[in-house]
Amino acid sequence: MIVATVILIAAYFFIITEKINRAIVSLLGAGLLVLLGVLNFELVIHGIDFNTIFLLTGMMVIVAITKESGVFQFVAIYTAKLVKANPRMLLIALAVVTAVFSALLDNVTTVLLVVPVTLLLTDQLNLKAYPFLFSQIFASNIGGTATLIGDPPNILIGSAVGLSFMDFVEWVSPIAILILIVCLVFFDFIWGRKMHAAEEDKQAMMQYNAFEAIEDKVLLTKSLITLALVLFGFIYGHGQGWEPGTIALTGAAFLLLLHTFGGKPEEQSHAVHKAFNQVEWETIFFFLGLFVLVAGVEHTGLLKIIAGKLLAITGTNVEFAGMIVLFASAILSSIVDNIPFVATMIPLLKAMQTDLGGPQAIEPLWWCLSLGACLGGNGTLIGASANVMVASFSERAGQRISFMQFLKLSFPLMMVTTVISAIYAYFVYF
Repeated sequence: MIVATVILIAAYFFIITEKINRAIVSLLGAGLLVLLGVLNFELVIHGIDFNTIFLLTGMMVIVAITKESGVFQFVAIYTAKLVKANPRMLLIALAVVTAVFSALLDNVTTVLLVVPVTLLLTDQLNLKAYPFLFSQIFASNIGGTATLIGDPPNILIGSAVGLSFMDFVEWVSPIAILILIVCLVFFDFIWGRKMHAAEEDKQAMMQYNAFEAIEDKVLLTKSLITLALVLFGFIYGHGQGWEPGTIALTGAAFLLLLHTFGGKPEEQSHAVHKAFNQVEWETIFFFLGLFVLVAGVEHTGLLKIIAGKLLAITGTNVEFAGMIVLFASAILSSIVDNIPFVATMIPLLKAMQTDLGGPQAIEPLWWCLSLGACLGGNGTLIGASANVMVASFSERAGQRISFMQFLKLSFPLMMVTTVISAIYAYFVYF
């Protein structure tokens, strides 16, 4: 137990400080747990949630192929023209687009696709990019909260507990939509109503042809058909025993088949290699190592001890436990990456379920964990992977976002959204 705990704490330290790449840290920690005898290979395999790994990999392949069609750039440019290049409306519209894409794809992928176009549009209108990027960070994490596949913490929770795509839509998406509306009103009050652009800049933007962004109409059709089938699988498949990971990987293979069908063998290999090269393997291997790190402290009994301490505080009051989980998740997810935090919390809550009335009785705690971890990612610039991606793009464009500049507004607003979600949780979940 001591060895597993020391390795986990050391891994968290290096993940938080970013002194060493997080994939290296998690894999090295996992290797040490096996080499030092804390786990054997059988326990390692048992500890890895392959459903999560397959779901992430499959969706990454689908998005990698789909983006080649240019559809995401098309949507951003079309949206700008739809609001007639009005900066105030553009701020809101791009945030909504980011939230929707984050719910249907995932928030990290979404910002990778939307932010470069946002920087282009704001540059054309001679506007500061910061309000747009700030709003898109919040929108990406809020949109990601709404569905099973939108944010990695939800993928972890859904896979571990057996919650379906429609479960998240039913229990989490209503409050995510409400919080998004509240934030949009706030963004408009702080920035939107003061934004103005020169008429000549607006006219120049209106000359953009959104349809020119579509580089491959045939591929777009194939991609949309595949995405529709995958979403149908997520919705229908839960009742049939189909795991989301199976659906995502099958969808990825189907789209690869459609994309390469009829081509020469070397052309097919090139297309497959290109799609696989765009998978975020660093993230995949980070998850693999992380699952093993958490399995180490779970197997040695540490999480049961912590669960007992928490039960001493909450007793059998599920409502009180839910509020603690919600606010603790939000605050801690602002400080540490929400992925390792949730990976540690899942077995901890499972250890508490018997004393709190069983799996069905603690279902509200999973929704509280989802809301807290996903919304808490908005608290700081390192709270979620999507935030770091946006900051990186902004810095490369010569518009650096400082940690403190973001924190002054982000943390108070994150706490407001957490309070709103706590009120919702109290009246709806309990």
